[in-house]
Amino acid sequence: MDAEASRAPDTEDERRGLLMVEVSNAMVRLYKELFGRGPTKARASYAGPDLLVATLENSLTRIERTMAKSGEHERLRDLRMHFQYMAEHDFVRTVEQITGRRVRAFVSGMDTRKDVSTEIFYLEPESARAET
Repeated sequence: MDAEASRAPDTEDERRGLLMVEVSNAMVRLYKELFGRGPTKARASYAGPDLLVATLENSLTRIERTMAKSGEHERLRDLRMHFQYMAEHDFVRTVEQITGRRVRAFVSGMDTRKDVSTEIFYLEPESARAET
């Protein structure tokens, strides 16, 4: 490993970027554990100071793709969301561990026609953390 690759991130942007890579990778792992197949594309980013958004693509299993092709989108979304919220604690705990911030709300959604999912984490404001 060269010195450049082993150095710690210098700027807040670099630290935040590494954090988002870690969140993206964790979401892929959680999907794989939950559904037996992880998404092939994942990206996490802040959408403001207290909102973290993870977008995951191409995560449908073979049977879910069959359901989508047969037009069973509502049933597929209901099934997916049922499992997502059964694992809500895992999603929240993972983001809290990575970011060091408390998640105050979690929202999960999916477009079954395009095979795109979004996990949204509303974080406690930084000011709330400083007060405790």
